[in-house]
Amino acid sequence: MGNEWVERNVEEVANVFGGGTPSTKDEANFNGEIPWITPKDLSGYPFRYISRGERNISKKGLNCSNAKLLPVGTVLLTTRAPVGYVAIAANPVTTNQGFHSLVPHNGYSSEFIYYLLKANAEYLKSNASGTTFGELSGSTLKRLKFVFPSIPEQRAIADVLGSLDDKIELNRHMNATLESMARAVFKAWFVENEEAKGWKVGSILEFAELLSGGTPSTQVAEYWNGDIKWVSAKDVGNAQGTFVLDTERKITHAGVEHSSTKILPELTTIVTARGTVGSYCILDESMAINQTNYGLKAKEKDADYFVFFSLANLVVQLRQAAYGTIFDTVTTRTFETSEVVIPPVSEIAKFNQQVQPMMEMILSNLRQSRTLAALRDALLPRLMSGEVRVSVDG
Repeated sequence: MGNEWVERNVEEVANVFGGGTPSTKDEANFNGEIPWITPKDLSGYPFRYISRGERNISKKGLNCSNAKLLPVGTVLLTTRAPVGYVAIAANPVTTNQGFHSLVPHNGYSSEFIYYLLKANAEYLKSNASGTTFGELSGSTLKRLKFVFPSIPEQRAIADVLGSLDDKIELNRHMNATLESMARAVFKAWFVENEEAKGWKVGSILEFAELLSGGTPSTQVAEYWNGDIKWVSAKDVGNAQGTFVLDTERKITHAGVEHSSTKILPELTTIVTARGTVGSYCILDESMAINQTNYGLKAKEKDADYFVFFSLANLVVQLRQAAYGTIFDTVTTRTFETSEVVIPPVSEIAKFNQQVQPMMEMILSNLRQSRTLAALRDALLPRLMSGEVRVSVDG
């Protein structure tokens, strides 16, 4: 670590503020103009800056609760259920009591503090207390010690990490636009097109094969930690956009051989069928799936993306048809009775050809973002400890 780095308590570099929740019994406390952030809003939130959450509160709600209006640049830190989600306020916001937020003193970099807290998530959690769920109190947070470089170096470090996140965020926005364009093409060709009204309507299984999955025995170690990605419903829900690239767990070929799971080919559409029904994505390579998912693989060549967008158009039907006493479920019968437009094979191939460049660009962006995220995550602890130094101009 460089000699210029100085150890400081959090309260030496920022003012710390808690949050609050107005009484939910008074509707006048909500639906105002003040963004109100809860930990749920940061669950899976992929960006550094946040401007609003699911709900707003009113001036009355602000004034009659412990919520506080926080300025632009405030570093929002969840300190209970769970500890360690971080974001930066893009505009004035307020939070509930699940946060202790840091308003940096003059000169200290909000972005550096953001990355510092992300790099020290386990340190934050280790200082939490509580039996039901961990909570990091405001007084404890204020006393926590971190090492800080000079303010110019803070900004330089934040710029290095921020440039990587900037590109990742740009890719996300670009992919959202590309997917919207592809959806618009599908809608124009197969939903709004007058000719489509004369085409056949039938089950999605007329042009896609339904594939099921399974779980190898968790009691047999040799079935796990192999090189075959194994897709759970959680992986589908966590997929960064159209394609699923990575999974939490992998299985071995022995795990495939001794269970009902199968290795599905690339560009198979995956849809969740139990619990949270209707999340969907495409495999970017061959993978196995568990029993909470179904796979839909095109029967014809050059029809994979048509299957994907047909399924996307079918999701509402699937959710409405789901049933179950403990959790929602869809079955083979659900797909058999589905209703989608079935155009001529030639039209499907033309559509696939039209959207393929968009989908390939989406996949390329996702792969690039994965590489950039890995680089950022590798640099983060080394930059925050001073092991890797950043030159400061001037």
